[in-house]
Amino acid sequence: MQVDPRMSYIAQTHPKAPLDRDRYSLPRLNRNAPALCWRGIAGRGLAVALGILLTLLPAVSQACPFCESVQQTIRQQSLTMDAVVIASSVDSQLTRNLDTGIVKMKIHQVLRGGELVKVDQVIDAIYYGDVKVGRRFLLSGVDPPELQWSCLPLTEDFEKYIIGAINLKEDPLSRLRYFRKFLENDDRLISRDAYDEFASTPYEEMMKLGAEMDHDRLVEWVQNPEIGADRRRLYFTMLGICGSKDDLPMLEAQLRTPTKSVSSGLDALIACYLTLAGEKGLPLINELFITNKKAPFKETYAAIMAIRFHGTDGGVIPRSALVESLHAVLERPELADMVIPDLAKWDDWSQVNRMVKLFKDADEKKNWVRVPVVNYLRACPLPEAQKAIEELEKIDPGAVQRSKAFFPIPIRSKSDDKDDQASRTRKERFEKSKRALVSDTRSDKARPIGGLPINGPSLKVADASFVATGDATAKRNHSDDAPQLTTVASIPGAKLLGSRILPNQLNPWNLTLVMVMGLASLCIGIFLVLTGGRVFDPPKA
Repeated sequence: MQVDPRMSYIAQTHPKAPLDRDRYSLPRLNRNAPALCWRGIAGRGLAVALGILLTLLPAVSQACPFCESVQQTIRQQSLTMDAVVIASSVDSQLTRNLDTGIVKMKIHQVLRGGELVKVDQVIDAIYYGDVKVGRRFLLSGVDPPELQWSCLPLTEDFEKYIIGAINLKEDPLSRLRYFRKFLENDDRLISRDAYDEFASTPYEEMMKLGAEMDHDRLVEWVQNPEIGADRRRLYFTMLGICGSKDDLPMLEAQLRTPTKSVSSGLDALIACYLTLAGEKGLPLINELFITNKKAPFKETYAAIMAIRFHGTDGGVIPRSALVESLHAVLERPELADMVIPDLAKWDDWSQVNRMVKLFKDADEKKNWVRVPVVNYLRACPLPEAQKAIEELEKIDPGAVQRSKAFFPIPIRSKSDDKDDQASRTRKERFEKSKRALVSDTRSDKARPIGGLPINGPSLKVADASFVATGDATAKRNHSDDAPQLTTVASIPGAKLLGSRILPNQLNPWNLTLVMVMGLASLCIGIFLVLTGGRVFDPPKA
């Protein structure tokens, strides 16, 4: 089985992205990592078990469609703590215990866990950095009654920011109103934490803030080459919510002459442009990135991600228009497997003959497209699709067997009414956000975007597993950052919640076999660890 040469490109530029190309192959482990010191057979058993089990776990999709929340925010971390306090050091560098690192701290304000600690109480915390009498810290405690404390030094501004963040209401809109003031704060810890709050906020909640966003500052930020790629993606997303057609010339200029800084957030830029331009913006995107065979791989990939976003979350352009752009990608066989899952999920069954041709034309070096093609045909309700599968099975029975063994039939996306009704105008959506601001309605559940109902966790993109992109995308010789991958986990059963699927759409025996083998390997691995296992010493030079 051939490996898609693009995969290493995605692996290098998107370390968090799921690599679909060989999803049923075990991931490679870094044997030199200090935390992973595998011992002999025991290590191999655990590695195999963990590899199998990890492939069975669905990934949690990020909220902001083009953002990557790198870590938990301070507010989110505080919710997992038993106690959170503001305290100051009673000890100095001379009086502290240098051997144990214990520093006596006096509590000034209790933010969480008032039943466990009190103001003016003196506690012991371990901190090996420099201290002086009166230096203030954020202390987070766990495991009562003998709380174990972690320490975070505070500046005056950082302390005010943290107190405000932890005391916020649960209302997402209230949180966004608070954190938007700190997105470009001079203190990097503050600005990073504020960014992570936005990055972990559902897109539909972000839309409610639209009328309050600072449009002019967003325009300034997206044109600033010093802004990082992750922030640029967020700011383009926000500009798409609060911007207007007056911003299109500026966005088009960036699309036509993308600089290195722009290229790293090109997916969000394209999505922003399409949000403001609507269906009329598709011809330019097709011309620059889809039908242009000279366009670098990462730029075409960015355009596909933006189109995928608009087919799932955007609610501006009807899918009937978006699939025309994806049809053009099928004319490029080396990229076709990236869009076949979307066509299946969006109920576009007009490409059966083209799928058959892709399967037949795939040579040994590019046969990864065959499994996605088979999965498309398996999901297709047309009678000619089943006939095509029987024909293709004679050409490559292995591809058909892999499709049936490892991938469920694609679950088609649902919509409330007709597809075109999912395309709501910018004015309607923006007016809705303003009405939400006036009423300040609290909502804990994700609401539909553009007429697309959301069941369970908000899913941002078409599930690539279906048509198995046996994989996803990967190598072109580029050193620039690639667009943010926005697929959800594509493994059997990853989208069973909130989806209608018939029992005969899955192959439960194959899934059960994989799970049993994974658990058995884990048990064997643990047994070998407990009993010592055999240690393989490296050969002597």
